[in-house]
Amino acid sequence: MTPPSQPSHRTALSVNVNKVALLRNTRHLGIPSVTRAAQVCLQAGAQGITVHPRPDERHIRGQDVFELAAVMKAWPDREYNIEGNPSQNLMDFIRELAGQDMRPHQVTFVPDSEDQFTSDHGWSFPQDAERLAPLIAECKALGVRVSLFMDPVPEQMAAAKAVGADRVELYTEPYAAAWGTPQQPVEIKRYAAAAQAALDAGLGVNAGHDLNRDNLAAFVREVPGVLEVSIGHALVADALELGYAATVTAYLGCIQAGSAAQLVNS
Repeated sequence: MTPPSQPSHRTALSVNVNKVALLRNTRHLGIPSVTRAAQVCLQAGAQGITVHPRPDERHIRGQDVFELAAVMKAWPDREYNIEGNPSQNLMDFIRELAGQDMRPHQVTFVPDSEDQFTSDHGWSFPQDAERLAPLIAECKALGVRVSLFMDPVPEQMAAAKAVGADRVELYTEPYAAAWGTPQQPVEIKRYAAAAQAALDAGLGVNAGHDLNRDNLAAFVREVPGVLEVSIGHALVADALELGYAATVTAYLGCIQAGSAAQLVNS
């Protein structure tokens, strides 16, 4: 049995600003500003910004994608991650940004339908392999790292690697839903096993969905090799009370606490 990978990194925090855009879109005043939110979060230490532009523009709009790409040019040591279904509008953004020398660092393929309320499942193999492979290859040819949104199923990780992915993003809603219940240790073991399978396959490991200040440190502590967590809803909700900067600092503190405990326990 392969031993768990030892942490040699600090898990990066990528702030998803979709919910800032959702609030802005309820009026025609341009506030709160999505670009300003991103800048304050980056100034506070966030290592990246994430957006998920849906075809109906219910939150992030096409203009936001390009304005944020311009903001990120001023932060060369931080990463821009664009999520979405490559069968919808996602590839158009990637191609146009690459053509303007504003390519994102990472694209995360998510199998959402156009009217889906929120992401709630990952890709499946071998069913999705044929349609994903050429799109993954195109993104990589454009110089963009590809992550696949995946359920925590260890047996699926080698297939994600085989189709060309660089990373997987583990869908963490089941873990978050189990937090504080007797199912919590069962769920965290599932994620640890999936992450280790991804590492064994040569994939990087990201994670996201419903991670928050309560459950984040334990996830980082127990799940090996997590390179990045993408957090939006909970972080923006906390920021309504604490402010962006204090909230980012708090989430970075959770990551630091989890990483430190992992080192002690390794």
